[in-house]
Amino acid sequence: MKDLIVQALDENKAENIESIDLNGQTSLADFMVVATGTSSRQVAALADKIREKLSKENSSYTVLRTEGLPQADWVVVDCGDVIVHLFRPEVREFYAIEKMWRSELPAAAAAPAKMPMTAKL
Repeated sequence: MKDLIVQALDENKAENIESIDLNGQTSLADFMVVATGTSSRQVAALADKIREKLSKENSSYTVLRTEGLPQADWVVVDCGDVIVHLFRPEVREFYAIEKMWRSELPAAAAAPAKMPMTAKL
């Protein structure tokens, strides 16, 4: 499904398409796809093209929910195993959600916290 979504975005001139593997990070979805449209109109059209591509290729693929229309600055398309975020360029730059999902935890943050000793028994 992810590949069909990326293909639909590419065919419809989405920019900066990124696919992020979410396995082991969340149970919400297996993948996140992030892409940019040059205008609100294109962002809305990209969301429609994803739905069209999935229904045309396989009747079991469905879009569960789409949020962010009609304003279309940031549209989220929930395809079940794949969550798609479509942005206008300045909105994507402002939120930079792919950085949050791609970032690795520093070793200190990943290690269990130690309780500070403040009083002697």
